[in-house]
This record gives sequence, C-alpha cells and structure tokens, in this order.
Amino acid sequence: MQSALYATSNSHQFLLSWKIQETQFTARKPVPSWKLRTCFKAPTFTNSLRTSIGYEPEEGLGEEPTPGRLPVVIRRSGRVSRYFWDGDCLQLVGVDACASSSGFDFDDGFRKLYRICRSAVRDFFIPKQVSGNYMSYVKWKFLHRVFSSALQVLATQAMFRAIGIGYSRSLPAAAALNWVLKDGLGRLSRCIYTASLASAFDTNLKRVRFSTSVLFTLSIGVELLTPAYPQYFLLLASLANIAKQISLACYIATSSAVHRSFAMADNLGELSAKAQIQTVCFDNLGLLLAALLNMLLKNNQRLLAGLPFVVYPIFSALDLCGIYQGLKHVHLQTLSKDRLEILLNTWIKLGVVPSPAEVSKEEGIDFLWSKDKGLWPIRIGYLDPKNQIPKLSMMAMRSTSDDDYYFISMEILHTRIQRTKQQGILLCLRERASTADIIKGLLQACYIRKVLLIDQNRWGDMVDAGDALDSALNEWPKLIEECKRRAQGDMCLLNEQMMARGWATKNILLSTQEQTRYSFVDD
Repeated sequence: MQSALYATSNSHQFLLSWKIQETQFTARKPVPSWKLRTCFKAPTFTNSLRTSIGYEPEEGLGEEPTPGRLPVVIRRSGRVSRYFWDGDCLQLVGVDACASSSGFDFDDGFRKLYRICRSAVRDFFIPKQVSGNYMSYVKWKFLHRVFSSALQVLATQAMFRAIGIGYSRSLPAAAALNWVLKDGLGRLSRCIYTASLASAFDTNLKRVRFSTSVLFTLSIGVELLTPAYPQYFLLLASLANIAKQISLACYIATSSAVHRSFAMADNLGELSAKAQIQTVCFDNLGLLLAALLNMLLKNNQRLLAGLPFVVYPIFSALDLCGIYQGLKHVHLQTLSKDRLEILLNTWIKLGVVPSPAEVSKEEGIDFLWSKDKGLWPIRIGYLDPKNQIPKLSMMAMRSTSDDDYYFISMEILHTRIQRTKQQGILLCLRERASTADIIKGLLQACYIRKVLLIDQNRWGDMVDAGDALDSALNEWPKLIEECKRRAQGDMCLLNEQMMARGWATKNILLSTQEQTRYSFVDD
C-alpha cells in the first residue's frame, strides 16, 4: 500500500519540468515522510534556479555552467547594475562592464568618469525625490547666491572702511557701540515686520519674497555709501540692517513652503538639509569672487575704493534676475484665494482643473501690484458700509438662513489711486465655514461674474442707477439661486480632479482681511 502511494507521488513529480533522476527516489523500503521532504529540497532548488537562468533540463548536474543574466536591474547613485549568476553565487555587475572589459577606450573612460563625478555632485546637492522643476530652481539659486554673497563681502569692507575713516575722530569703543546699535535696531524691526505680515507669507509668498529681496539689494547699496559719509555711519548702517533683517525674516518664513512645493515623498527634512548645503557652497563661491576682485586691484587703492560702485549695478541685476527666475519655478500646491480663483475660472471655461504649474504661470509674482483684476472683481471679507448697495446688500443678508455658511452680495469698490468706482462681488464667510463651503462659495461667485460679464452693459446700468430699478431687485435673487445650483452640481467632480492634479485641498490660505467672518443671529 505504501509502495503504491510512493510510486504515485513519483509519477506526479515526473509531470513537472524539473526532470530529476529516478534513481534518487527508487527504494525497496518505504521512506519516512521527513526523509522524503529532505530528498526533494536540494534538487528542487538547484534545478529550478538553473531552469530560470536558461539551462537545458537535460544537462548533467556535474557540468560547469556558463554565466547567465537575471532579469533584475538596480539603479543607484546614477549607476545601473544587473545581477548575474555564475553557477555558484550572484554578482552585481555594471551594465557597461562587459563593453569596457575588452579594451581601454579613452573616450568611454572619460565619459564614465564624467558620469561618476556628475552623479556624486548630484547626490551631494540634490535630494532623491523632488519634482522636475527643482533643478531649474537650483540653477537660478546658484546665480542669486553667488552674486549676493559677493555684494555682501564688498558692503562689509565698505563699512569697515567707514569706521577706519572716522577712527581719528572717535574711539574704537564708539565704533563698537555704533555696530551694536545698528544690529539691535535691525532685530527689533525684524520682529515688528514678522508680526505684522504673518499671513502674507502664505497668501502672497512670491510677491513678498521678491519685494524683500529688492529691499535687501537696496540695503547693500546703502552700506556701500558709508565710506563717503562716515559721520552718518550709525544712521546709514541702521537703515541698511533694518532692511536686511526684514529680508532675512521673509526668507526664513517662506523657505519651508518653497521646499514643500518640491517634495515628492514628504522628504522635507532632506530638502532643507540640501538647501543649506547649496547655500553654503554657493556663498563660498561668492566670497571667492569678491576675493579675486580685491586681489586684482590690491595695488591700486583708487580703483579698489571705486570697485563696489562699478560692480554693484551689475551684481544686483544678476542677483535679482536669479531670484525672479527661481520663483517662477516654484509651483505651490496650497490654495490661496487668488490661486483658487484662477483654478475655478479655468474650470468654468474649459471644464478641467489646471495643474499647480499652470496656475503658477498665470499667477506670476506681481511685484508692483499692477495686475489688473478685470471687471467685477471678487473679494472675500465683510461688507463695508461705504461700499454697499443698500437694498441689494439688505436682501443678501435677509435671505441668509441658519443652514448657509456664506452669502454673496454686490458692492461698489473705491480705488484710491485712480479715485474711481468699480462694481465688485463680495463673498462673506460665516464662522465655522469649511473648506468645501469656501470653494463652493467662490465657485458660485465666479459663475455670477460670468453671467454679469455676458450682459455687462445692462447690469452695469442697474448698479449705476442704484436701487431705483426694480428689475435688479427681482433678477439678483434668481441669479444667486441659479449659480448656487450649478456650483453644487460641480463640487463632487471638481474635488476629485483637484486631488488628482496634486492640489492640497485640506485648507484654504486666506489673508487677515479675508479671515473676517460673520456669525448668524436668529432673533
């Protein structure tokens, strides 16, 4: 009985492709089950491995195998390697090792050395998992940091020279006091500036960062003037240091958001560490550039004294160009009011959600606040009595219920520069309004603006006529309800596409004025 069972098990084994010799399993006596498992283990591993490499099953076990490639390739540190089986062990060999082993080729050796050096430099400066636009950002950062560092060296030399000029008329202790005072005033101004513009670092990151960069460049110019006016050293140095501290505060406050925009795997710590390495190395190159300029002109004191005024315009232009171009490659995934409005306008016009890169290109930097918001601009905040349209504003508030978390009204905006009036749309948010409520409210406001722009002349005449026209009072509530239904119908698909495009939909970043909310009182 046991022999028959044993023969049956062997017949099943012969159906497999392993083709193990029959003599290994033929026995006159029944074999215990633990010995049977032992007999199967070693031959099964050896022959199955050989078959996967490409050996013929009919080959003898004692024949010396030839090397075989395995279908596994490893990429690390810019090098590509593949696993090989030599019959005894696995080897990890570079894919170009076979080509270079036949003979030495100078061009191939040079290219390999170049790849190795390039890979080493890349691993030293660049994080592992970053977005594709990070390399362009680093290139422009290199231009910015090198020339900014060189300018700072020249400015520091000018300030030392200013203290030296006034040395005969003052004591070293007075010079030290001036230096301490200008640092103290700068740090105090830094605290005041940071506290006053806390929310602007999120909502207007690019504009604030470039504005403070311009301020930093101007501060270096003020420091370069100190040798010409040594008697005003404290005043000039304090003004320059105040501007520098403000720029430093903005740089620190916005760095984490910039780094997060490049992170692909929540590797924010690695990005910050690599950014510090880049800054140190690029700044050292700037120091070297300034030292070389001083060495070239060390024998001519007149040229050395005039060197900062010659290179300042050139280096400043290159510095600001690097900052501006670098910020253009920063694609923020967080949603502010302006970015969300661009996104929703594209959704209404094309039916698709734009990517962060597309929104970033349209958003720009708007350094001079000169970007035209167009007709019927949308504002988030509270209704200012100076901007109200009395009956329409009253109707918007009267129609608000306990179930609503926002209301929309028309308003008249008074521009301070041109001293003109402009019709606008106000979105007023309620306390505890969620992110979905803000998105729906702004989407509804964008739909309303689209209708108003289609029939701009008629609606403009209604608003200009004030509350005299009953047609405006009758049509406005209908327009509000129709656009609300369209916004509610779009919300599900809109949220899915926003998440698929990489937008952070958990929160909407609002400025201090936009964070003003109303509370509903049912009395």
